[in-house]
Order: sequence, then structure tokens, then C-alpha cells
Amino acid sequence: MSITFYGHPFSSYCQKVQCALYENAVPFAYRMLDPDHPENAEKLGKLWPIGKFPVLVDDDQAVIESSIIIEYLDLMYPGPVRLIPEDQTAALEVRFMDRFFDNHIQTPMQAIVSNALREVTDRDPLGVKQARTRLETAYGWLDGQMDGRHWAAGKTFGLADCAAAPALFYADWIHPIAPACSHVRAYRQRLLARSSFARCVEEARPYRPLFPLGAPDAD
Repeated sequence: MSITFYGHPFSSYCQKVQCALYENAVPFAYRMLDPDHPENAEKLGKLWPIGKFPVLVDDDQAVIESSIIIEYLDLMYPGPVRLIPEDQTAALEVRFMDRFFDNHIQTPMQAIVSNALREVTDRDPLGVKQARTRLETAYGWLDGQMDGRHWAAGKTFGLADCAAAPALFYADWIHPIAPACSHVRAYRQRLLARSSFARCVEEARPYRPLFPLGAPDAD
């Protein structure tokens, strides 16, 4: 089998999938989606007219949406790091935490970024305020959840942590995690130290000038 990955290194959802690929050293060919590679965007449009990425192609099979891609990798390319537990009850917890990071960290974070990319006359200060409130609430809930946990769903790294790594990485840039949320801050540092995500961070570093709100030097 031959895997092709359509994405961009600075994209949080691409980093989510790349973590999974790197965790088990799954080989793949990267197809960059940027203005310098219009042929890749054209191919992506044929594979998935919605145009969202990442998209993974395994031979002729297109796999779409980051969580589904990681589930596919765990099924078709299992390695030493099992990203979804075989136990169905434990797997539910992993999937729930995956959805938490996508829906309650990534979504408000991206709302704030998207607002910054708009023309000043089209910006939505109320929407930004609401997104920041959502992040505060999510941080508070997650801090209690991570008390006594090493990874998002317990003792082992998996799908939920692949989702958490880029979500918390970028969210803290936009709306800093308060010192009171010590468990979340410590978890974010563990994610940054994980070799798979550390590789994503380094590969994305050249693109930091693209970040509309300014990328901090701390990470």
C-alpha cells in the first residue's frame, strides 16, 4: 500500500493526523496544499469537493476527516502505539475526549483566528467574546479531568492526545491557559515533549509568520 497525505504543516487538524502517522512510523508522501502547489489543491478538490483537509489516500481509497483517518490508520496500519483501545468501553472514553478537543477547544480557537483574518469592518467582537468564554469553560472542565491523569484518556497515548496536542498548542497562543489550570498546563507540556508532536511543531515553525494574531516565542 502507498499513502499520500494532503495537508499543510501549520494546520492543527493536519498535525493531529501527522501525530498518529509519526507515532507508528507509517510512511507517507506529503502533498503540500499552498499557492506554490496548485496541482495538489486541484487533486484535493476532485477527492473531496468540500475542500477541507487533511485527506489521506491509501492507494485509491480516500479517507476524510481527521478522527476517521486516525481510526483508519489504527485499523489498517497497527503499530506499537494503539491509538484506539480494543476494549469498547475504554474506546468510548478515547473517542469522547477526541470530540471534546475538536468541538470545545479547536472550534472556539478557530473562530477567534478566522475573525482576525476578516476585514476590520466584518469582524465579530461578540463572537470572539463568546469563543473566549467557551475556551475558559473548556479549560476549567479539562483541568478537573486531567487531575491524576497522564494522557487524555488515562495511562496511554492515543487518538484523544493526537487531537489535544495541536488544539491546546494553538489555543494557548490565542487565549492563554490560566496558571490555576495547572493540570492542563502540565498536560500541554507533556504533549510538546512527545516526539511525534515535537516533530509537528518543528515542521510548522517556518510558517509562524502566517499566524494572524502573532506567534509567541515561548514554544
